[in-house]
Amino acid sequence: MPKFAANLTMMFNEVPFLDRFAAAAECGFRAVEYLFPYDQPAEVVAERLQRAGLAQALFNMPPGDWTAGERGMAALPGREADFAQALDMAIDYAKVIGTPLLHMMAGVAPAADQTAIKTYRDNLKRAVDRTGEAGIGLVIEPINGRDMPGYFLNDFERAIDFISDMDASHLKLQFDVYHRQILHGDVIMALRQMAPLIGHIQIASVPDRHEPTTGELDDRRIFAAIDAIGYQGYVGCEYRPADGTLEGLGWMARL
Repeated sequence: MPKFAANLTMMFNEVPFLDRFAAAAECGFRAVEYLFPYDQPAEVVAERLQRAGLAQALFNMPPGDWTAGERGMAALPGREADFAQALDMAIDYAKVIGTPLLHMMAGVAPAADQTAIKTYRDNLKRAVDRTGEAGIGLVIEPINGRDMPGYFLNDFERAIDFISDMDASHLKLQFDVYHRQILHGDVIMALRQMAPLIGHIQIASVPDRHEPTTGELDDRRIFAAIDAIGYQGYVGCEYRPADGTLEGLGWMARL
């Protein structure tokens, strides 16, 4: 059975962010992830993580102005300096908190625009170089347009192409089962085929993004497939609890 990491952005919203670490540990989680830690000092986040006895799975690089609709800056022409600053901040936080992985968000930009493609590739190369120097892994994630309209990286094969072009062993694919099913389907075959390039996996039910085992997919078979490909990392529980975090955690006990 995979090792699960609680996503503290979506789960345990019943308590303030810094209290979610202890709440996750009390429910049996041994690792956590979240979208962004940057509203808190890195040292404070690290202390809460250590106090709860949790491992850090990953978090995202700063996305730009999230409230204004920005979802990353890597593919945004003219924002290269902002991207570089965000990359430096993410690495600084990663070193203090001790995360093994950073997720680089692409941003909202036309997927076929050549300037956006070049900007993304150049920024990805910068991120690969900087994270490599810091000894931190880097992942990129295809995201479906229903949840994030206009997102630049919206295709798994395209993500694989970008990864292959970089030829860097620490650059991997973030395989989100929820996004994969909405974008392409064929989840288990994709897990098998992409296994060598998968650096992190996330799970949520489809179509409503609630607890695993509550949607259209046979998540138990997907978990068995994750074990079968030899994946050793954490599976991030990036779902929205349907009726409260604690009320929905029975899915893990039933596995």
